[in-house]
Amino acid sequence: MKNTGHVMSVCVDDPDPLSSESTDEPPSIPQSLFGDIFLAPHPVRRHPSACRIPISPPSQQFLRNFYPQASEAEWSNWHWQIRNSVASLDQIRRMIDLTSDERMAIMCHSSGLPLRITPYYASLISRSDPAQAIRRSMIPVMDEYLTSPDEKPDPLHEEHQSPVPGVVHRYPDRVLFLTTGFCSSYCRYCTRSRMVGCNGKFRSSIKQWQQAISYIEQTPQIRDVLLSGGDPLTLPDSQLEYLLSSIRRISHVEVIRIGTKVPVVLPQRITPKMLRILKKYNPLWMSIHFTHPDELTPETCAACTQLADAGLPLGSQTVLLKGINDRVETLKTLYHGLMKVRVRPYYLYQCDPILGSSHFRTSVETGIEMIEGLRGHTSGYAVPHYVIDAPGGGGKIPLLPDYFQGRTAEGVILRNYEGALFRYPESSLHHAPGA
Repeated sequence: MKNTGHVMSVCVDDPDPLSSESTDEPPSIPQSLFGDIFLAPHPVRRHPSACRIPISPPSQQFLRNFYPQASEAEWSNWHWQIRNSVASLDQIRRMIDLTSDERMAIMCHSSGLPLRITPYYASLISRSDPAQAIRRSMIPVMDEYLTSPDEKPDPLHEEHQSPVPGVVHRYPDRVLFLTTGFCSSYCRYCTRSRMVGCNGKFRSSIKQWQQAISYIEQTPQIRDVLLSGGDPLTLPDSQLEYLLSSIRRISHVEVIRIGTKVPVVLPQRITPKMLRILKKYNPLWMSIHFTHPDELTPETCAACTQLADAGLPLGSQTVLLKGINDRVETLKTLYHGLMKVRVRPYYLYQCDPILGSSHFRTSVETGIEMIEGLRGHTSGYAVPHYVIDAPGGGGKIPLLPDYFQGRTAEGVILRNYEGALFRYPESSLHHAPGA
């Protein structure tokens, strides 16, 4: 989607939300130790220092068409975006012309990954084209209900490598810390669809967080902690700071990373207050989940720029998806756009074999073709690692085209990006000096 014309900036002050015990699916959460951050009304106040995320012309038009009672300041408030997310058939069919397949898939839903899309991200969905990339990644279809014997609820065996609830310890020196089961928008190919959302079995709490933090404290080989979920940036500022400060106090933890799609689906969350918190606990690294060039809007680009300005090295993680981003030119356009906003393409993932994912999964050969079409044809910083997260908990395994062609007595034979062969000399390595 191209954005043309005037881009409006709206000044909003980010209200300090009530703390809450869990941010799984807001409508089903009882108020408890922390309270519910999304259902309580939050006043939207203007403040001149908070002019941050723009409102692009398509967003302005979408706001007028589907939320006519809302102000531009409300649209720019991340709490408003979550409270007004699209989560039902009645809501989504007002905005797009559903196919019979899409309508049936939404009507049949009773468990598993729910429908939830922020108003901002819904504004990027094509009303008329069911093959559009963002629409396919967000709107359920009946293929989700078709499963094969190779597909599993937990293909990566995360639950088998979880020493305490909410922690996955797969690699010796780093852990995955699952902070919440809530996302502001649910990708239909989510590798944790078994556990997130209102029907998921993951329920975070302060007690569980403290247990996870204690495990990290008591395991000195852990030097790297990745906060994920769900999406950790959907947590209120108070909870996010609690987690960051608690982990930063652990002397043997050198690196803290955050895995998120918030800058893409909820860029309004990148507030001045949150940026101040993140800067306080640098060095932090952030991996952002991008899918398609259509996501590179003025809003998302502004969010990434502000995160980079706050000192966070940014990387992108993209899942290779059939008919969505499995063309070299699509990925090249995405990666070139990311480079412009200081996001380094990091991983291109083969789609995990979760239940009902066959319509999203490409062949492994397709993934190798994507890397071969990028390597040598664009800058090295724009070429990610193509990896398969091995089913059964084997971890990430990188795959490359076959550039190594063999060895002769004179050296190694290599193939370059144009298909030409070259020899790297090694014969002298077999003879020690003076021998």
